[in-house]
Amino acid sequence: MFNISAHCWICQLPLVIPTQGICSFCSAACLRKPRVCPCCGLPSEHTTHACSRCIQKKPYWQQLIFVSDYQPPLSQLVHRLKYQGKWQIASALSRLMLLSYLYARRTRHLPKPDLITVIPLHHQRQWRRGFNQSDRLARPLARWLQCAYFPDIIKRTRKTKPQQSLNAIQRRRNLRNAFSCQQNLSGKHVLVVDDVLTTGSTIGEVSRLLLAQGAKSIQVVCLCRTL
Repeated sequence: MFNISAHCWICQLPLVIPTQGICSFCSAACLRKPRVCPCCGLPSEHTTHACSRCIQKKPYWQQLIFVSDYQPPLSQLVHRLKYQGKWQIASALSRLMLLSYLYARRTRHLPKPDLITVIPLHHQRQWRRGFNQSDRLARPLARWLQCAYFPDIIKRTRKTKPQQSLNAIQRRRNLRNAFSCQQNLSGKHVLVVDDVLTTGSTIGEVSRLLLAQGAKSIQVVCLCRTL
């Protein structure tokens, strides 16, 4: 059981339901975002079908669901989770992802995923950090959605440079042959959980591998999308 603060992680006011971690007012504020493409998550006038960018160059995944742009307060909470070891925040952040996902599934008529997986860290990076933040987000999400969780479907085969310091072309080169997937996913709807999506290079490479193993569709859920 997660040890969640009895005060909201954002506004610090007392919580009526302590296990939620983030109060209803702050949750509603975090869930507000501009009109975006349901596929790439970038600003678009059309929220029900792919934007011109996705039509010209279709991503490997079919649907992207995220909570908010990468800006305070969520960006600060993500930083505390990843770099300050505040893993207790994960359950509260996962709840925001759940709310975003359920809304998207209802309005976009998404198929229920057959399984949930995550973007893996290299074992050295995970050893230094002590945990994979995406795994901490995915476990409660899988439990709430009553969906099978397989964190090890995707393997990290080599260490890569941190993506934050690279441009889009360098990111794609950096991820070449960085992952592997040997699991038979024939006909499966797969939900991939990540914390932050910037250019989409990492999730694109992972989605390509999942489709190559027979996955029928790829849905991506993350906390933040850099707009």
